[in-house]
Amino acid sequence: MAAVRFIYWQDADVWVGYLEDYPDYWTQGESLDELKENLKDIHEDLTSGTIPYVRKAAELEIA
Repeated sequence: MAAVRFIYWQDADVWVGYLEDYPDYWTQGESLDELKENLKDIHEDLTSGTIPYVRKAAELEIA
């Protein structure tokens, strides 16, 4: 099982978040647990090729 980092916050009564590697693809849930399940679903879609032209964030080391 791999670990994937995500960013999240609570906005009123909704939890909002996105996967750190895919900052353009946000999701939400009524609870933190529901948000995590939705993030797992979107990760599957993003990595399986279901969503075309996926943009991904990366880190570049500069000397």
